[in-house]
Amino acid sequence: MKTIFVSGTAGSGKSLLSSKLHEYYTKNGAFAAVLNLDPGVENLAYTCDVDVRDYVDYVSIMQQYDLGPNGAMVMANDLIASKIDEIQNDVNKVNPDYLIVDTPGQIELFAYRSSGRFIIENLTSEEKTSIFLFDGVLINTPVNFVSIALLATSIRLRLNLPTINVLTKSDLIGDKLKDILQWSTNLKTLENAIAKDTDGDTYALTTNILRGLNLGGFAQGLIPISNITGDGFVNLEGALSRILNLGEEVED
Repeated sequence: MKTIFVSGTAGSGKSLLSSKLHEYYTKNGAFAAVLNLDPGVENLAYTCDVDVRDYVDYVSIMQQYDLGPNGAMVMANDLIASKIDEIQNDVNKVNPDYLIVDTPGQIELFAYRSSGRFIIENLTSEEKTSIFLFDGVLINTPVNFVSIALLATSIRLRLNLPTINVLTKSDLIGDKLKDILQWSTNLKTLENAIAKDTDGDTYALTTNILRGLNLGGFAQGLIPISNITGDGFVNLEGALSRILNLGEEVED
């Protein structure tokens, strides 16, 4: 079994991408399954093979412990980690070739709490990787792009997994797609764009962050995809195969 963790900011398209990845692998002859790790989600774009909502009741936690929505989500996510053996048993029963893990909408609950790292380390798998979603609508300015790039780098550090950076909603951003892809591969182009949009402290802070990210090896480009049209999924699967299958593509 190979495991793919799908992470990103709220609204970036994690659940829809999880669904589309499942469809892609299934159409190409592989057995894929989806594990939902979000205890607070109401509706999903796919049918769960393993669902943490079967183990943890977010609403009951809120009522029982007199917690607000955020406090209940924190407790629920920590409780999920305590159920890792049961979750693993259910995953083993399904026994897919590819397990797609849809992480919680609030990325900080999964990436920055010890329970998230615990789940990653204790979910048994031959190979593991992470996909981080850059919301194409959100990163429409160079400063926003650098901000999300910083977050992506931080998440990669926390999860300690080989990571593929994906640009979602490529069908919605029109001519901006070309600019974003240039920012992701050409440091000078991005610095020039920052200079046009900012000045003073914002310029200094943004460029300093950018240079640190570049030195850390961030500038490796983004894979643009559309969950609606399916554009880019062949490239994404190729990147996943290079990590999970030593470059062997899923056969059509």
